[in-house]
Amino acid sequence: MSRRGPKHFAKLAFALADADEPADTDVTGFHDRILAAAPGDDLLALWRRKLTAWDFEQSPTWSATAPRTPERRAEVYDKLAFEADLRKAFDAAVPVHTEPGPVTISREFQPWYTREQAANRSFYWTSYERLLRRKGWSDAAVSGLDEAAHAVVERLADPTRDAPYGARGLVVGYVQSGKTANFTGVTAKAIDAGYRLVIVLGGTLNLLRGQTQRRLDMELIGQENILGAADPNDPDALVDIDYQDDEDWPAKFVSFGARPSVLGAFDIERLTSRDRDYMALERGISALEFEKPDRTRPLYDPANLHAARARVMVVKKNKSVLEKLVKDLKKMGPILGEIPALIIDDESDQASVNTTDPKKWEDGKVTRTAINGQISKLLNLLPRAQYVGYTATPFANVFIDPGDEEDLFPRDFLISLPRPTGYMGVQDFHDLDTVDDGEGEAEKTHVRGIYDSTGDRLQEALDAFVLTGALKLYRAKHGVPSGPFRHHTMLVHESVRMAEHAALALRINTMWHNAAYTGPEGHTRLASLFDKDFHAHVDGSLPTPTMYADLKPYVSQARRLINQGGSPVMVINGESERDYAQPDLDFDRTPNVWKILVGGTKLSRGFTVEGLTITYYRRTTQQADTLMQMGRWFGFRPGYRDLVRLYIGREEALGRARNAKTVDLYEAFEAICRDEELFRAELARYAPLVDGHPQVTPAQIPPLVAQHLPWVKPSARNKMFNAELVEVRSPGVWEELTAYPEDPDALRHNTGCWAPVLGTLSQAPVSLGVDGSLPYDARVGTVSHKELLTVLCDLRWSVPEQFSPHLEFLLDAEREARTIDDWFVIAPMQTSARGNEARILGHGPFSLARRKRRRGSLFGAIRDPKHVAAAMRLAGATNLTGNATVEQNVRPRRGALMLYPVVESEPRMMSDGSVDPRDLVMAFAFVAPPSTAQGERPLVRFRAIDSTRAEAAIIDRDDKRS
Repeated sequence: MSRRGPKHFAKLAFALADADEPADTDVTGFHDRILAAAPGDDLLALWRRKLTAWDFEQSPTWSATAPRTPERRAEVYDKLAFEADLRKAFDAAVPVHTEPGPVTISREFQPWYTREQAANRSFYWTSYERLLRRKGWSDAAVSGLDEAAHAVVERLADPTRDAPYGARGLVVGYVQSGKTANFTGVTAKAIDAGYRLVIVLGGTLNLLRGQTQRRLDMELIGQENILGAADPNDPDALVDIDYQDDEDWPAKFVSFGARPSVLGAFDIERLTSRDRDYMALERGISALEFEKPDRTRPLYDPANLHAARARVMVVKKNKSVLEKLVKDLKKMGPILGEIPALIIDDESDQASVNTTDPKKWEDGKVTRTAINGQISKLLNLLPRAQYVGYTATPFANVFIDPGDEEDLFPRDFLISLPRPTGYMGVQDFHDLDTVDDGEGEAEKTHVRGIYDSTGDRLQEALDAFVLTGALKLYRAKHGVPSGPFRHHTMLVHESVRMAEHAALALRINTMWHNAAYTGPEGHTRLASLFDKDFHAHVDGSLPTPTMYADLKPYVSQARRLINQGGSPVMVINGESERDYAQPDLDFDRTPNVWKILVGGTKLSRGFTVEGLTITYYRRTTQQADTLMQMGRWFGFRPGYRDLVRLYIGREEALGRARNAKTVDLYEAFEAICRDEELFRAELARYAPLVDGHPQVTPAQIPPLVAQHLPWVKPSARNKMFNAELVEVRSPGVWEELTAYPEDPDALRHNTGCWAPVLGTLSQAPVSLGVDGSLPYDARVGTVSHKELLTVLCDLRWSVPEQFSPHLEFLLDAEREARTIDDWFVIAPMQTSARGNEARILGHGPFSLARRKRRRGSLFGAIRDPKHVAAAMRLAGATNLTGNATVEQNVRPRRGALMLYPVVESEPRMMSDGSVDPRDLVMAFAFVAPPSTAQGERPLVRFRAIDSTRAEAAIIDRDDKRS
């Protein structure tokens, strides 16, 4: 059916009469058949697809209603002129899918890729869509992919435009959530539309590159393009076909029935194969030469473009490989300016981002890392090349300098894909909405600690692996399709050190052979685990035995499958590609992989562990994107999601973080989930158009990247050179500033700012103290939060970015939730013999503290340790009891501010006994009250610095403080 929009049913039925798909042109007959249709009825299936597609379509010309809403569906029914009972029947059979669609932040673009154009040239997309339906994708999943892929392609440049333009975009998915399906759909639509050179950057390992090549070959490029001119019935002609040993060839590889060029479309030529990365072209550059029927016109002219074959290559992100490609392209000469090209960068935050330190660039000239430099050369060689990055962890990408025209900042669009139906992600392992500290349902079902009262639970994890393997076999025998259970794996991830992997593998092998899975001891242990764990959390809709005795026959079969080859363990690590060329590791070629995988970094990104059911995880890292990419337990688990178990470190020691306190890895994953969800929520906040125009472009997005845990940073340090800290939220935390100016005029200005506060302080000192700390005397007073902000917003700093994140937090407290009423100000009096006093601007006297700058303009510690406890108690940050003065001044929404007048040498004095303000540093520290915590608000927020536009990042402030 056409995607041009719903029309009156009688006209639509007439138009469908000659279609290949089933239709009934009699309105009455149609009405009766739909009302009586069984779930598998062909006509109902056709209308289910059609209604879902209309529901999902973004901004169609025929509708002003929002997609995925009852209002859109009602409009469709109105245009079709359906009666009430027919509407009711369709609503029952095809409920409106109201889950969110993709979220897009975009520059304005010239519309060119309309639904009509997409429908007119859709050979490879139509083939891919059919394949997805054969694989069991639902109508909603197919329509969702269609809309998301369309949103990408329509924001690329028109391949037939005269003036070249290269768009830059980023697509953000979830870890192991089907990003490959999205960029396969984008590739299909893009080559249908006219893009004739597609370069997919497919990971940093041959293994990952080969996986991507096979996926594209199987689902998009197809048998006929792989065979080329070879006769599929001639065995000798098939010797060089790279899938002869693949059990899925040719049955599961898409077939068009004939060469696409014979069917009126165009062929695709592969420049890489499953086992061969891009190599210097042996037959010269002819493989990259594009045929032009009309040589008087450029390649991008429609007369030439739609007759030309497309070239597709899947290239590893490797310096030497990319250098070969760049070298070959350079040989082509001026034709490069005519080729509409598409570069897809899978895992675009890995290797592609420039990680050199801008401070070390010589003469301001950008120094690029190897892969980033080669991608930059590709884009410069191909002025019509569009770059689209794909990642689940976008933090490094959004920290790229938007002002670097040769880098990869997504200046044109940023698209966040929705969480797919059936996907197991962080939300399935963490109860994010629980209001108490107890276990929620997700944690009870899927999460187990590394330790219990008896010690390490690795043996229990092995038992769970055997038990879940038996349960899969039981389900396959009792009606659940066996396809999802082809592979059954367990992942053990403790360290990045290869020596430790070998020792761990030996330990697991020893445990395995001592587990007595064939004897009464082993069966007793498995029966106990089944009863206390799996039977209690089973999905009642799937066949599961009620007693272990019914499962016992399948345990021995699972044990044999796991132990095939003599060992249940496979170690995945190494320093070279050869270390990963293990036949059993190829989930595509190996019929059944039932193994325990032990490894480190190479198991953490891009590599899909098929059939993963049990994970034993205890490796710590301090980067959120690295940690999230280690979550191999995320993904699709059809038929066995209730069996998935995660054994994860709880309160594992991490000496470098949080002052050597304990760290909870489960807590860390939850925190980075909140970081990620806030990023997506911020995108959604700014995505809606206003009067048909974008609210912001990607370069103007306000701070998006947050940090909920102080020890888990968004990305590695070398990917954050261009990250600017925007806000630091510190409820109940002592914050001490040290970047005070050295210029005498700036010091005088700052001292004057504090005059209103100094005037509120008591003449007579009072004693402040908390149980367990020494009391001290201080002048004290209170100021409102608004009054204090007036002071803080006017201060000058030697390093302004040190204080601005804290100021943003305090401004938020006034602007959004009014979570601070006032501040208790403390000016401690020195009691030591070295202490000296002076008046300040006629107020006082006050004690002057002597401090020295330690790093350039920065002081070392300002505070006196004995002053901290009382301030923390006054701000409600501790439950320690203070003395009478302290307790009388504790308020729920009151902060504490410690004022330290500092001199660096003997100051000059004024005639009234006041210290010369040009010699005075008005240092301070503060503790914001816990009332500023605001639930799950992040502790830290970042934004990217635009080297060309200081105003590119927006922070709204509603008064002069901006």
